[in-house]
Amino acid sequence: MWPLLRTAAISVTDPGPENYLSFFTDPVYLRSLGVTFLTAAIVTVAALLIAYPYAYLMYMSRTAVRGVLTVLVILPFFTSLLVRTYAWTIWLQRTGIINTVLLRVGLIDEPLELVGNTIGVVIGMTHALLPFMVFPIFASMVRIPVNLVPAAQTLGATTRTAFRTIFLPLTMPGIVSGSLMVFVMALGYYVTPALLGSPSNAMLSEFIVNEVEQKLSYGSGAAIGIVLLVVTLAALVVGARLVGFKNFVTGGR
Repeated sequence: MWPLLRTAAISVTDPGPENYLSFFTDPVYLRSLGVTFLTAAIVTVAALLIAYPYAYLMYMSRTAVRGVLTVLVILPFFTSLLVRTYAWTIWLQRTGIINTVLLRVGLIDEPLELVGNTIGVVIGMTHALLPFMVFPIFASMVRIPVNLVPAAQTLGATTRTAFRTIFLPLTMPGIVSGSLMVFVMALGYYVTPALLGSPSNAMLSEFIVNEVEQKLSYGSGAAIGIVLLVVTLAALVVGARLVGFKNFVTGGR
């Protein structure tokens, strides 16, 4: 707790409480706060749209295939985040692999701007945070009795109806806990936005680093950090109340 308390003390003593006043009256900081929230929300939705079908495929697969799918999810953890982010710059730049393939197959007439903007940041952060969405959802799926959906089908429910009314609601604890985990982690991301984004869509984490390293304004950087911490804790409290603290921690297990 000491580093946190020290940071809070610096935020109101270097030079004073006006650090917070500057934050809430400066449109640049407020815009960055909005960009941070919007980016984190988009990353959360993107991760959910990818993770839920993937987790369902893991749930429906045999043990051997499930093991392979699990390894594919956790494999990126064996590589540095910095290396993975630099790899995305190679894939997403105007002369990168994605644009080259799209140009050759004729889907586009000129290279897309996939880096140096929010699109690149969302792609990189979604890739990095995807495991934190997949595993809570998968954990909530494996605790569902295997005969529950077939029982509904024998009583006349279609496959789609059984999924929508039984399977999906029972996986909500995993969805909520995974979404909250990804959202909270995305709020404080720095490396990926710094390398794949641009100053025009800078997140709060980038402002913190700029205040401390470039301007040597430790009080202002500490104040921004405390604001981000309070926002993150508020999101955690709301999420824990929605799904229950135990379900949030365990993903509904």
